[in-house]
Amino acid sequence: MELWYTDQHTKDVRFSMKVMRQIASQKSENERIDILDTVEYGRVLVLDGELFLTEKDEFIYHEMLAHVPMAVHPHVRNVLVIGSGDGGTVRELVKYKAVNRIDVVQPDKNLVTLAMAHLTFCSAAFRDKRVHIHVEEGLRFVRGKMNEYDLIIVDSADPYGPAEGLFTREFYGNCWKALKVDGILINQHESPFYSEHSLSVRNAHRHIATVFELSMLYQAHIPSYPSGHWLFGFASKKYHPLKGIRTRAWNSLKIPTRYYNTELHRGAFALPNYVRALLNQQ
Repeated sequence: MELWYTDQHTKDVRFSMKVMRQIASQKSENERIDILDTVEYGRVLVLDGELFLTEKDEFIYHEMLAHVPMAVHPHVRNVLVIGSGDGGTVRELVKYKAVNRIDVVQPDKNLVTLAMAHLTFCSAAFRDKRVHIHVEEGLRFVRGKMNEYDLIIVDSADPYGPAEGLFTREFYGNCWKALKVDGILINQHESPFYSEHSLSVRNAHRHIATVFELSMLYQAHIPSYPSGHWLFGFASKKYHPLKGIRTRAWNSLKIPTRYYNTELHRGAFALPNYVRALLNQQ
Protein backbone atom coordinates (compact mmCIF):
# COMPACT_ATOMS: atom_id res chain seq x y z
CA MET A 1 0.00 0.00 0.00
CA GLU A 2 1.39 3.43 -0.94
CA LEU A 3 1.58 6.19 1.69
CA TRP A 4 1.20 9.83 0.73
CA TYR A 5 1.47 13.07 2.69
CA THR A 6 -0.74 15.93 1.47
CA ASP A 7 -0.22 19.59 2.33
CA GLN A 8 -3.33 21.76 2.02
CA HIS A 9 -2.09 24.85 0.16
CA THR A 10 -5.60 26.37 0.05
CA LYS A 11 -9.08 24.96 0.56
CA ASP A 12 -9.05 24.12 -3.17
CA VAL A 13 -5.38 23.23 -3.78
CA ARG A 14 -3.37 20.32 -2.39
CA PHE A 15 0.24 19.25 -2.79
CA SER A 16 1.15 15.58 -2.25
CA MET A 17 4.37 13.61 -1.95
CA LYS A 18 4.96 9.87 -1.64
CA VAL A 19 6.16 8.78 1.81
CA MET A 20 8.57 5.92 2.46
CA ARG A 21 8.29 5.96 6.25
CA GLN A 22 7.50 8.06 9.30
CA ILE A 23 10.63 8.94 11.28
CA ALA A 24 9.11 10.66 14.31
CA SER A 25 5.77 11.89 15.61
CA GLN A 26 5.29 13.88 18.79
CA LYS A 27 2.62 16.14 20.32
CA SER A 28 4.21 18.95 22.28
CA GLU A 29 2.47 21.71 24.26
CA ASN A 30 2.62 23.96 21.21
CA GLU A 31 2.13 21.74 18.18
CA ARG A 32 2.17 18.32 16.61
CA ILE A 33 5.55 17.50 15.07
CA ASP A 34 5.98 14.87 12.35
CA ILE A 35 9.13 13.97 10.43
CA LEU A 36 8.77 11.88 7.28
CA ASP A 37 11.06 10.33 4.70
CA THR A 38 9.71 10.97 1.20
CA VAL A 39 10.77 9.69 -2.21
CA GLU A 40 11.30 12.99 -4.03
CA TYR A 41 11.79 15.59 -1.30
CA GLY A 42 13.87 13.60 1.18
CA ARG A 43 13.26 14.21 4.87
CA VAL A 44 10.29 16.46 5.56
CA LEU A 45 9.21 18.39 8.66
CA VAL A 46 5.46 18.78 9.21
CA LEU A 47 3.98 20.98 11.96
CA ASP A 48 0.31 20.60 12.85
CA GLY A 49 -0.24 18.82 9.55
CA GLU A 50 1.33 21.60 7.44
CA LEU A 51 4.58 21.32 5.53
CA PHE A 52 7.36 23.34 7.18
CA LEU A 53 10.44 22.30 5.23
CA THR A 54 11.85 19.62 2.97
CA GLU A 55 15.40 18.39 2.68
CA LYS A 56 15.36 18.98 -1.07
CA ASP A 57 14.55 22.69 -1.19
CA GLU A 58 15.03 24.13 2.32
CA PHE A 59 18.39 25.61 1.25
CA ILE A 60 16.59 28.12 -0.96
CA TYR A 61 14.49 29.48 1.88
CA HIS A 62 17.28 29.60 4.45
CA GLU A 63 19.90 31.09 2.13
CA MET A 64 17.56 33.89 1.10
CA LEU A 65 16.76 34.70 4.72
CA ALA A 66 20.39 34.86 5.79
CA HIS A 67 22.62 35.98 2.93
CA VAL A 68 20.61 38.90 1.55
CA PRO A 69 21.12 41.00 4.71
CA MET A 70 24.65 39.71 5.28
CA ALA A 71 25.67 40.94 1.83
CA VAL A 72 24.38 44.42 2.69
CA HIS A 73 25.25 45.12 6.34
CA PRO A 74 29.03 45.54 6.72
CA HIS A 75 29.35 44.79 10.44
CA VAL A 76 26.96 42.08 11.64
CA ARG A 77 28.15 40.85 15.02
CA ASN A 78 25.02 40.07 17.04
CA VAL A 79 22.02 38.33 15.46
CA LEU A 80 18.58 37.43 16.78
CA VAL A 81 16.71 34.62 15.02
CA ILE A 82 13.07 34.18 16.00
CA GLY A 83 11.82 30.73 15.11
CA SER A 84 14.22 28.48 13.20
CA GLY A 85 13.55 25.43 15.35
CA ASP A 86 15.01 23.36 12.52
CA GLY A 87 18.31 25.29 12.53
CA GLY A 88 18.54 26.01 8.79
CA THR A 89 18.85 29.79 9.13
CA VAL A 90 21.45 29.34 11.86
CA ARG A 91 23.42 26.98 9.59
CA GLU A 92 23.78 29.79 7.06
CA LEU A 93 24.70 32.42 9.66
CA VAL A 94 27.51 30.42 11.29
CA LYS A 95 29.32 30.46 7.94
CA TYR A 96 30.34 34.04 8.81
CA LYS A 97 33.39 34.16 11.09
CA ALA A 98 32.72 37.80 12.00
CA VAL A 99 29.43 36.96 13.74
CA ASN A 100 29.96 36.84 17.50
CA ARG A 101 26.60 35.74 18.86
CA ILE A 102 23.37 34.24 17.52
CA ASP A 103 20.37 34.21 19.86
CA VAL A 104 17.71 31.73 18.71
CA VAL A 105 14.27 32.16 20.25
CA GLN A 106 12.07 29.10 19.80
CA PRO A 107 9.08 28.39 22.09
CA ASP A 108 9.04 24.63 21.44
CA LYS A 109 12.02 22.82 22.93
CA ASN A 110 10.75 19.52 21.52
CA LEU A 111 11.08 20.84 17.97
CA VAL A 112 14.75 21.68 18.55
CA THR A 113 15.37 18.27 20.12
CA LEU A 114 13.74 16.36 17.25
CA ALA A 115 15.52 18.49 14.66
CA MET A 116 18.90 17.78 16.26
CA ALA A 117 18.13 14.07 16.18
CA HIS A 118 16.57 13.74 12.72
CA LEU A 119 17.24 16.91 10.68
CA THR A 120 21.00 17.13 11.02
CA PHE A 121 21.37 18.70 7.55
CA CYS A 122 19.85 21.80 9.19
CA SER A 123 20.37 21.48 12.92
CA ALA A 124 24.09 20.72 13.24
CA ALA A 125 24.76 24.46 13.54
CA PHE A 126 22.99 24.53 16.92
CA ARG A 127 26.20 23.07 18.36
CA ASP A 128 28.24 26.11 17.34
CA LYS A 129 29.48 27.86 20.50
CA ARG A 130 28.17 31.22 19.25
CA VAL A 131 24.58 29.93 19.19
CA HIS A 132 22.40 30.42 22.27
CA ILE A 133 18.90 28.87 22.29
CA HIS A 134 16.15 30.53 24.34
CA VAL A 135 12.97 28.52 24.88
CA GLU A 136 10.56 31.43 24.90
CA GLU A 137 7.92 33.22 22.84
CA GLY A 138 9.57 35.56 20.35
CA LEU A 139 7.09 38.37 20.99
CA ARG A 140 7.90 38.35 24.70
CA PHE A 141 11.65 37.99 24.23
CA VAL A 142 12.09 40.94 21.90
CA ARG A 143 10.11 43.31 24.15
CA GLY A 144 12.96 43.39 26.65
CA LYS A 145 15.69 44.25 24.13
CA MET A 146 17.00 47.70 23.26
CA ASN A 147 19.71 48.65 20.72
CA GLU A 148 21.22 45.16 20.91
CA TYR A 149 21.19 43.44 17.50
CA ASP A 150 22.66 44.23 14.10
CA LEU A 151 20.28 41.80 12.39
CA ILE A 152 16.95 40.22 13.33
CA ILE A 153 15.60 37.36 11.22
CA VAL A 154 12.00 36.26 11.79
CA ASP A 155 11.88 32.66 10.56
CA SER A 156 8.34 32.01 11.74
CA ALA A 157 5.43 29.78 10.86
CA ASP A 158 2.39 31.11 8.99
CA PRO A 159 0.62 34.24 10.39
CA TYR A 160 -2.07 32.53 12.42
CA GLY A 161 -2.22 30.50 15.60
CA PRO A 162 0.91 30.72 17.80
CA ALA A 163 2.84 32.80 15.23
CA GLU A 164 0.13 35.40 14.67
CA GLY A 165 1.74 37.89 17.05
CA LEU A 166 4.90 37.92 14.93
CA PHE A 167 3.06 39.70 12.10
CA THR A 168 1.74 42.70 14.07
CA ARG A 169 2.74 46.36 14.16
CA GLU A 170 3.54 46.01 17.87
CA PHE A 171 6.03 43.23 17.19
CA TYR A 172 7.76 45.11 14.37
CA GLY A 173 7.99 48.17 16.62
CA ASN A 174 9.71 46.09 19.28
CA CYS A 175 12.12 44.75 16.65
CA TRP A 176 12.95 48.33 15.67
CA LYS A 177 13.86 49.09 19.29
CA ALA A 178 15.92 45.92 19.62
CA LEU A 179 18.00 46.78 16.56
CA LYS A 180 21.04 49.06 16.59
CA VAL A 181 20.97 52.35 14.69
CA ASP A 182 21.91 50.63 11.42
CA GLY A 183 20.06 47.35 12.01
CA ILE A 184 18.21 45.19 9.48
CA LEU A 185 15.02 43.15 9.94
CA ILE A 186 14.28 40.18 7.66
CA ASN A 187 11.08 38.16 7.78
CA GLN A 188 9.42 35.45 5.75
CA HIS A 189 6.47 37.07 4.05
CA GLU A 190 4.30 34.24 2.71
CA SER A 191 3.16 33.78 -0.91
CA PRO A 192 1.29 36.49 -2.84
CA PHE A 193 -0.19 34.07 -5.38
CA TYR A 194 -3.26 32.61 -3.65
CA SER A 195 -5.95 34.92 -2.33
CA GLU A 196 -6.01 33.05 0.99
CA HIS A 197 -2.46 34.26 1.68
CA SER A 198 -2.16 37.52 -0.25
CA LEU A 199 -3.82 39.74 2.36
CA SER A 200 -1.30 38.55 4.95
CA VAL A 201 1.49 39.67 2.60
CA ARG A 202 -0.01 43.11 2.13
CA ASN A 203 -0.84 43.66 5.79
CA ALA A 204 2.57 42.57 7.07
CA HIS A 205 4.31 44.85 4.59
CA ARG A 206 2.16 47.82 5.62
CA HIS A 207 2.82 47.23 9.32
CA ILE A 208 6.57 47.10 8.74
CA ALA A 209 6.51 50.18 6.49
CA THR A 210 4.93 52.27 9.26
CA VAL A 211 7.84 51.43 11.59
CA PHE A 212 11.00 51.26 9.44
CA GLU A 213 12.61 53.97 7.36
CA LEU A 214 13.02 51.52 4.47
CA SER A 215 10.86 48.49 3.70
CA MET A 216 11.08 46.35 0.55
CA LEU A 217 10.11 42.85 -0.55
CA TYR A 218 12.15 40.27 -2.42
CA GLN A 219 11.32 36.83 -3.78
CA ALA A 220 12.50 33.28 -4.36
CA HIS A 221 11.19 30.13 -6.01
CA ILE A 222 10.63 27.37 -3.43
CA PRO A 223 8.93 24.39 -5.14
CA SER A 224 7.33 22.76 -2.08
CA TYR A 225 5.79 25.97 -0.69
CA PRO A 226 2.30 27.12 -1.75
CA SER A 227 2.45 28.20 -5.43
CA GLY A 228 6.28 28.04 -5.31
CA HIS A 229 6.43 31.87 -5.30
CA TRP A 230 7.65 33.10 -1.91
CA LEU A 231 8.31 36.58 -0.57
CA PHE A 232 10.63 37.94 2.10
CA GLY A 233 10.69 41.35 3.77
CA PHE A 234 13.79 43.54 4.04
CA ALA A 235 13.46 46.45 6.48
CA SER A 236 16.30 48.68 7.58
CA LYS A 237 17.13 51.77 9.58
CA LYS A 238 19.96 52.68 7.20
CA TYR A 239 20.94 50.29 4.42
CA HIS A 240 19.27 49.96 1.01
CA PRO A 241 19.41 46.33 -0.21
CA LEU A 242 20.37 47.32 -3.77
CA LYS A 243 22.33 50.54 -3.33
CA GLY A 244 24.15 49.07 -0.35
CA ILE A 245 25.02 45.56 -1.53
CA ARG A 246 28.75 44.91 -1.03
CA THR A 247 29.24 42.63 -4.01
CA ARG A 248 33.02 42.43 -4.00
CA ALA A 249 33.32 42.11 -0.21
CA TRP A 250 30.70 39.35 0.01
CA ASN A 251 32.12 37.36 -2.88
CA SER A 252 35.60 37.58 -1.34
CA LEU A 253 34.32 35.63 1.68
CA LYS A 254 33.68 32.62 -0.57
CA ILE A 255 30.62 31.58 1.43
CA PRO A 256 29.34 28.25 0.06
CA THR A 257 25.75 28.54 -1.24
CA ARG A 258 23.57 26.52 -3.57
CA TYR A 259 20.97 29.18 -4.46
CA TYR A 260 22.07 32.66 -3.40
CA ASN A 261 24.54 34.79 -5.32
CA THR A 262 24.97 38.55 -5.62
CA GLU A 263 23.51 38.69 -9.14
CA LEU A 264 20.40 36.86 -7.98
CA HIS A 265 20.29 39.25 -4.97
CA ARG A 266 19.66 42.18 -7.30
CA GLY A 267 17.09 40.36 -9.39
CA ALA A 268 15.14 39.13 -6.37
CA PHE A 269 13.93 42.67 -5.64
CA ALA A 270 12.39 43.05 -9.12
CA LEU A 271 8.79 42.15 -8.29
CA PRO A 272 6.09 41.06 -10.77
CA ASN A 273 3.33 43.54 -11.53
CA TYR A 274 0.66 41.49 -9.75
CA VAL A 275 2.68 41.70 -6.52
CA ARG A 276 3.20 45.44 -6.95
CA ALA A 277 -0.55 45.83 -7.46
CA LEU A 278 -1.26 43.80 -4.32
CA LEU A 279 1.02 45.99 -2.21
CA ASN A 280 -0.63 49.15 -3.56
CA GLN A 281 -4.20 48.02 -2.92
CA GLN A 282 -6.20 50.34 -0.70
